[in-house]
Amino acid sequence: MHSELSRLHAWCTLWRVPKVGAKRYANILKAFGSPEAFLALPDGERRRAGVTADSAALDKAKRGADTDIRWLQDNTDAVILTSADPHYPPQLASIADPPPILFCRGNVELLSEPQLAIVGSRSPSHEGVENATNFARFMTQNGIVITSGLALGIDGAAHKGALSAKTPELSGETIAVMGTGADRIYPARHRELAYRIIERGVVITELPIGTPVVPQAFPRRNRLISGLSLGALIVEAGLNSGSLITARTALEQNREVFAIPGSIHNPLARGCNHLIRNGAKLVETAKDIFEELQPALLAFVETEKSARLNNRHTDKPISNASSVQQPLDFEGDVEQQRLWQALSYEPQPVDVLVQRSGLTANRVSSMLLILELAGHVIKHPGGRYQKKGQ
Repeated sequence: MHSELSRLHAWCTLWRVPKVGAKRYANILKAFGSPEAFLALPDGERRRAGVTADSAALDKAKRGADTDIRWLQDNTDAVILTSADPHYPPQLASIADPPPILFCRGNVELLSEPQLAIVGSRSPSHEGVENATNFARFMTQNGIVITSGLALGIDGAAHKGALSAKTPELSGETIAVMGTGADRIYPARHRELAYRIIERGVVITELPIGTPVVPQAFPRRNRLISGLSLGALIVEAGLNSGSLITARTALEQNREVFAIPGSIHNPLARGCNHLIRNGAKLVETAKDIFEELQPALLAFVETEKSARLNNRHTDKPISNASSVQQPLDFEGDVEQQRLWQALSYEPQPVDVLVQRSGLTANRVSSMLLILELAGHVIKHPGGRYQKKGQ
């Protein structure tokens, strides 16, 4: 087996060993350096590390890893991303229990872009669907990637809204986080939507290939949706909605929580109203979200820049950055330097900046948003940007 495939096989094997979760996996990596080194240990030493699996269980895990590698080889758009990979998203790496492995189909670089989670009821009202679609479209058009869970209702509307933002300058990308193995699309009604997302964004899961639909997987999935994002917008949710789990994990991860209020007579508004009473940001327009995310966006670009320069991810938490103009420092960040050189003191449309910089349209849009919030560029009507005089 090729050396890279052998490495991934070891990572997948350890992830399939009984009672090895995200935290124990991280402790094993810290103590032994790699899955290969740990799996090569005698049984007694593995038991002392808390892994009691016998040889039969390890053989079963290895056969499962064979399935993971076959899936990787059979799908040209597939990627198995480990926490040691430079493409592993820094935002997700900062949570308490980041998954050691992500099974992905699509553009994995999108995982490191600034994101907003949009989640809500599986049986929303017409107004809820419209709100999710419109907010997702607007945020995508302004450089924020939409992340959701591919579920029926609000999740699906958010994905579709992001995809509908496709223009000559934007490709309308979105991220779907699944609660099954990457070889299974759930719900089946969203199979076509999932393939559209694979073509223009990325579908991910932490669960090994072949994992079926199990209820306990979805609360775990929700921590990834919020962990990847700078904040979570709850569009419609009852008091027992799984979306409130996403809101809770967002708070635990020091992410912003937003909620759209509704009538006291609407059962689908009670979860959102409850969140607002307990400190979530009341949202009426996209401006409310941008105002609250501004410090997080500025901190995000600094964290990402640090990770690039060191070729590793940091666990630096999102801090409260000042809303005043930030110092202009692109040292070591080639992409930001290229975009800054493409800008001028005359308004330029995004497609011209894409052509000049050689960057993707979504990358340019995300970076322009951060530069605008930092006070370095001015946005004009028609989506044109110029440098701001110092």
